This record gives sequence, C-alpha cells and structure tokens, in this order.
Amino acid sequence: MLGLGTLTRVARELRQDLSAAQDRDPAARGIGRVEILLTYGGVQALLAHRVAHALHDVGLPVMPRLVANVSRVATGVEIHPAAKIGDSLFIDHGAGVVVGETAEVGRNVTLYQGVTLGGTGFQRGKRHPTVEDEVVIGSGAKLLGPIRVGHCAKVGANTVVIHDVPPHATVVGNPGHPVRVDGIRPEGPDADWAHLPDPVADAIRALSARVAELEELLADATGREAPRTAEVRPLRPRGADPAGG
Repeated sequence: MLGLGTLTRVARELRQDLSAAQDRDPAARGIGRVEILLTYGGVQALLAHRVAHALHDVGLPVMPRLVANVSRVATGVEIHPAAKIGDSLFIDHGAGVVVGETAEVGRNVTLYQGVTLGGTGFQRGKRHPTVEDEVVIGSGAKLLGPIRVGHCAKVGANTVVIHDVPPHATVVGNPGHPVRVDGIRPEGPDADWAHLPDPVADAIRALSARVAELEELLADATGREAPRTAEVRPLRPRGADPAGG
C-alpha cells in the first residue's frame, strides 16, 4: 500500500514541519520536537495530511478521507487529502483552518488560525488558490477561487482575496488589495499586523485635508472665519506596542 520511499518522504516532511514550528513560533523555541508533535494541533494536522495525501496518491478508497476527517475532529484543521502541501508549512494555532481539494501551497508558508483556502461556485477542476513559497497569511483571511498568491507575499488578518496577489506584496481589506508598509517591502514571516497600512483612514485623512483647504479658500473669499475641521486620528499611533505594554 505504502512503499518505503513514501514512508521515508513522509518522515522527511514531518521533520521539516517540526523545524518550521520551532523556527517561526516564539513559544516553541527551547522545547523539543516530541513535545511539539504531541501538543501542536497544526503539526498533527500536517502529519495526518501527509499520510492521507500519500494514501490518496496510491488510489486507496475511503481511508484518505477517513484520516482527514479524524484529523479535523481532533485538531480543528480541515485539509482535503488531494491538496498539495509543500515542505515546511507552519500552521499556527490551527483552529478553523480549511484547505480545499485543489489548493496548492508552496514551501515555507505560514498560516494562522481561521485561514480558508476555499473554492467558488460548483465547477469541477482547479477552483482553489495556489500559494507560492514564503507566503504569510494572517488569521481569519479568506482566499477564494483559483487565484495565485505570489512568493513572499503577505495577506493581512481578515482579508478577503479574490484576485491574484503579486509577489512581495502586502494585501489588506475586503476585497483585498495590495498596499505597502511605509513604502518598504515587508520582510520575513512576522505577524505584526497592527502596523499594516490603513487605506480607508488614509483616504479619509486626504479628503479631510482637502475640505479644510477649500474652506480656507472660501473664508478668504467671503471674509468669514473658516470653521474648524475635524481631525482624523488613527486608533493607535503607528509604532506603538500593539499589546499596550
């Protein structure tokens, strides 16, 4: 049913998944791989998927879906046995993650809780996202349809993505659209979503400034005192500690 080569591959993939958890989760640093395997639902879900996918590849009926279903009940992570998952995926926390049948995930990808790689409509064939290498997808993000997320991209928390994402882009909003962080391309798999740009606030701030300018021009022309314009302030100044410490 499963040859030695397949078992060797699954063992190698498990070692890489464990290394990814140690490297990308600060809470995992300093603890052993056995403890991670026994206590991290995301790692357990990946191990179950590696086995289910191997069973699916050899055409075994029932068992791949059974393994996937048991994993979903035990970990809260649902990955279809046919989904293609690359090396060193890290699923942080894991609860509520859904990966559809035709989804493809590259190497060194990080998914946070509540992420959905889902399909749209009822058509057959390719209908789920393709996520390239080194991508970080924030908690609650929904990627829908046969879109492609370019390498080293970031998807902000609770973003809804229905179009392709360019490489090295940061995407936020609903629907998601690319933005920049202070004009600098984001680097590394960090989770500092508190400092992502707020395009809505930026647009309101620009409109407020324009209204103030027009009111001053009108006041000069009529001799009346310009009314005080409301100031648009962010909920938290950029650079502040998101934890409030």
